[in-house]
Amino acid sequence: MAVCDVSLLVPSLLSILMIATASDEAALLAFKAGLSNSSALDSWNGNTGFCSWEGVRCSRSRPTQVVGLSLPFLGLTGSISPAIGNLTFLQILNMSSNELYGVIPPSIGRLRRLQTLDMGNNMLSGMFPANLSFCTSLKTLILHYNQLKGQIPVDIGNTLTHLQRISLMNNTFTGLIPVSLANLSSLSAVSLKENWLHGPIPDSLGKLSSLQFLNFESNGLSGIIPPSLYNLSSLVNFAVGGNKLHGNIPADIGDKFPTIQEFSLGDNQFSGVIPSSISNLTTLTGLWLSINRFSGFVPPNLGRLQYLVRLFLHETNVEANDREGWEFITSMANCSQLATLLIANNSFSGRLPNSIVNLSTTLQYLYLGYNNISGYIPSDIGNLVGLSVLEIEHTLMSGLIPESIGKLVNLVQLYLENNSFSGLIPPSIGNLTQLEWLLAPNNNLQGPIPANLGALKSLQILNMSMNYNLNGSIPKEVLGLTSLSSYLDLSYNSLSGPIPSEIGGLHNLNKLILSGNHFSGEIPASIGNCVVLEFLLLDRNSFEGSMPRSLGNIKGLRVLNLTMNKFSGELPDTLGSMRGLEELYLAQNNFSGPIPSVIQDLTMLSKMDVSFNNLQGEVPKGGVFRNLTYASVAGNSLLCGGVPQLHLAPCSMNNTGKHKNGWSKSIIIALATIGSILLIISLIVFTHIFCKKTGRQKDQEPPMLIEEKYQRVSYNALSVGTDGFLEANLLGKGRYGAVYKCTMDDDGTGKSVAVKVFNLEQSGSSRSFDLECEALRMVRHRSLIKIITCCSGIDPKGQDFKALVFEFMPNGSLEGWIHPRSEELTSSNTLSLGQRLDIAVDVVDAIDYLHNHSEPPIIHCDIKPSNILLAGDMSARVGDFGISKILGEKRISNQNSSNSTVGLKGTIGYVAPGN
Repeated sequence: MAVCDVSLLVPSLLSILMIATASDEAALLAFKAGLSNSSALDSWNGNTGFCSWEGVRCSRSRPTQVVGLSLPFLGLTGSISPAIGNLTFLQILNMSSNELYGVIPPSIGRLRRLQTLDMGNNMLSGMFPANLSFCTSLKTLILHYNQLKGQIPVDIGNTLTHLQRISLMNNTFTGLIPVSLANLSSLSAVSLKENWLHGPIPDSLGKLSSLQFLNFESNGLSGIIPPSLYNLSSLVNFAVGGNKLHGNIPADIGDKFPTIQEFSLGDNQFSGVIPSSISNLTTLTGLWLSINRFSGFVPPNLGRLQYLVRLFLHETNVEANDREGWEFITSMANCSQLATLLIANNSFSGRLPNSIVNLSTTLQYLYLGYNNISGYIPSDIGNLVGLSVLEIEHTLMSGLIPESIGKLVNLVQLYLENNSFSGLIPPSIGNLTQLEWLLAPNNNLQGPIPANLGALKSLQILNMSMNYNLNGSIPKEVLGLTSLSSYLDLSYNSLSGPIPSEIGGLHNLNKLILSGNHFSGEIPASIGNCVVLEFLLLDRNSFEGSMPRSLGNIKGLRVLNLTMNKFSGELPDTLGSMRGLEELYLAQNNFSGPIPSVIQDLTMLSKMDVSFNNLQGEVPKGGVFRNLTYASVAGNSLLCGGVPQLHLAPCSMNNTGKHKNGWSKSIIIALATIGSILLIISLIVFTHIFCKKTGRQKDQEPPMLIEEKYQRVSYNALSVGTDGFLEANLLGKGRYGAVYKCTMDDDGTGKSVAVKVFNLEQSGSSRSFDLECEALRMVRHRSLIKIITCCSGIDPKGQDFKALVFEFMPNGSLEGWIHPRSEELTSSNTLSLGQRLDIAVDVVDAIDYLHNHSEPPIIHCDIKPSNILLAGDMSARVGDFGISKILGEKRISNQNSSNSTVGLKGTIGYVAPGN
C-alpha cells in the first residue's frame, strides 16, 4: 500500500493558493490600468493586500478570491478591461455612476457565479452583451442610462432564468419586448423605459405573478394593454405612458390592483370615460392620465384616494360645468398629502368652485389654465400656503386679484395672463419674497404699480403688459431689482413720467419693453449701464431729447426700437459700436443731420426704418442699405443718393461738396492716427480682426429673433418639437443629458433651436442645471451661446423635467471640424487659416468677458473643442456652463465645496484656462 507524503502535498497546495490569489490581483490591476482616470483607486498598489483595496470584497475561505467589486460614484473614466472576466468567483459587480465608455467586454460571460451586475449611469455603448447569457446565476441586471443599442435578446428569459430585477431604461434598444420575459417566474421588477421599442405588450407577461414594478414608458409601443396584465395583483407601479397605446380603462379597474401606488397611462391615445371605480385604488400615490382622449366628467369621489400626492389630468378632454363635474375638487379636500394638481387644457367651464381653497396645504403645483373657467379667484386662495406654482392663464375669469394672495409666501411662479382680472394690483404681492416669475399681461388691471414690488429680490421676470389702464410712473424700487434678468415688460399701459436714472441698475436685464405708454423726458444716460440688454423697445411714447451716446456701451443689443417719439438731434456715431444689432427702428421722430456711415458696417443689421424724420445728406450704400426700400427712408425730404431702389434724388455738388470739405481735415487726422497705430500693432492681427468684424455675413440674412416668439416653453412644446425626443433629432449626448434639435412652430415658421435635456437621475445633473442657469442668466456676449428660455417642471409621467433652450448652431461644434468623420478632407469639412483665427479671437473675447467684465466673474472650467459651437457664419460661441465656477457667489461655491479637493474640473485631456 502506497503511503502519501504530506510534506510533498503542502508545497503543492500553497502553490495553488498563490496562483489563484495572484490571478485575481493581476485582473484588478489590469482593470485599473485600462482607466484614464483612476485616482479614486490609489489604494490599489502592492503596499497592501488586494482584499483591503477600495471596493474589493474577498471570500473568507482559502484560497482567497474576489467575490465582490463595488465601485459606484468614484468618477472612474475609461474602458472596462477584458481582464474583469478573470475574476471567476465574482458574485457582485457594481460600477454604476461613473464615466466608463466603450463596450461591455465579452469576457463578462466567464463570470458564472455573478448574481448582481450594475453598470448603470455610464456612457457604455455597443450591443447588449451576448455572452451575458452564460451568467446563469444572475439575479439583478442593471444597464440603464447608457448608450446601448440593438435588440434585447429574444431568449433572455430562457437563459437568465433566475433574474429578479432588470433595468435597461434610457438606452436606444430597438425591436419588440421579448416574449421570453414571461418565463422569469421570479421577476419582481422590469424597466424598459425610454428606449425605441415598438409593437404590442406581450400578453404572456400576465403570468408574472411576482411582478411588482413594470415600467415601459416613453417607447413606441402600440395596441391595447393586454387584459392579462390587469390580473397582476402584486403590482405596485404600473407605467406605460408616452407610447401609442389605445383602448378604454376597464370599468372594474378599482378591483384589479389592491396594492398599486403609481398608475401611469399619460401621453397615449386612451379614450372613453374615466371609470369611477378608479377611486377604489385607495393605495394610489400618483395617477397620470394626462394627454389622452377621454370624455365625460372626472369621477366625483377621488377624495377616497387619501394617500394621493400627484394627479395629472391636463389635456384629457374631460369636462365640467355649473351643473356637474366639479364635485371632484370638493372631494379632494380629503387628499391630505396632495402636492400636484394639473387640470389645465381641458373642457372645464362654469365658475371655479370655492372649495378649491380647502385643498391640502401640502399642495405645491396648481395648474388651472387654458380652460373656459369663469368666476373669480376665491378670496381665501391664501389658504393654500404650500403653493410654489399657481397657474391661472387663458381663462374667462375676472374680478379682483384677492389680497390674500400675499399669504402664498412659498410662491415661486405666478401666472395670471390672458384673463379679465381688474382692479388694483394688490400690494400684498410684495410679501412673496421667493417669487421669480410674475406674469399678469392681457388683463384689465388699473392704478399704479405698487412700490413694494421692489421687495421681490428674487424676481427674474415681470410682465404687466397690455393692461392699458395701469398708470403712474415706474417705481424706483422696481428698477432696483438687480435680479431682473430675463425681461421687464410694461408695454401698452398708461404709464407716464420720465424713466428714473435707477434704470441703469438693471445690469442683468436681457429685455426692456416699455412700448405704448405715455413716458416723457429724456432717456437717462445711465441706460448704458444695462450692458447685457439685447432688446430695448421704447416706441410709441413721448420721449424727447437726443439719443444717448451711452447706448453704444450696449454692444450686444440686437433690437432697438425708438419709433413714434419726439427724439431730436443727430444720430450718434456710437451706433456703430452695436456690432450685434439686427433691427433698428427710428421712424417718426425729429432726428436731423446725416445718417452715420458706420451703420453700414453693422453686418448683422437686416431691418432698418428711419422714415419721417428730418435727416439729410447722402444715404450710405453698403450693408443694410443695399436692401432698403423707399418706405424705410420716406418722409426725409433732404436725403439723397443711396441704392437705386430708394428712388431718391441724386446728390448734387451742393449737397456733398460742403460736406466733403468739412470732413477733409478730420479725415486726414484720422488717417494719421490710424497709421501710427498700425506701426505699433501687428498688421496681420489688426487687419484680420478688423476684417472679421466688418466683413462677416454682409449678404447673409440673419436668423429671426426666436426669443421674441418663445418667452415660455412647456414640456409638451419641446416634446412635439423634437418628435418625442427622437434620436434622429439628437445632436449630442453627455454625462448629464442630451441635446436635441427642436422645431418651434407656434407661428408656423418652424424655427430651429437646441434643447439640452438634463438626465435628473444622473448624480450631479440637477446641480449642473442650476449652475448653467445661474451662469447664463448673468452673461450676455456675442461669443457666448445665447439661452432662450428654460423648462423646469414635471413631464406627463410626473417626473421632474429640466431643460435649457439655446439658439441653434447649424455648423455644430469645433470638435467636428478639427476631427471630421470623413477621412477625405475637403473645403466643406476643414477650416481655413482665416477661419481658425476668427474662432480663436471669438473664444478669447468670450473668456476675457467672463473673467474680466462679467459681474461676478465666471470661470468656465471646461473649454474644449466640443464646447465651442459654430454659427451659420462660422463665428464661434462658447457653451456648456454646467461645471462653471462663479466667483464671489456663495450659494454656488457652497454647491461645489464638496468637490473642491477631488481635482481639476473639466475634461480629461484638457486643462481649463483659469484653473
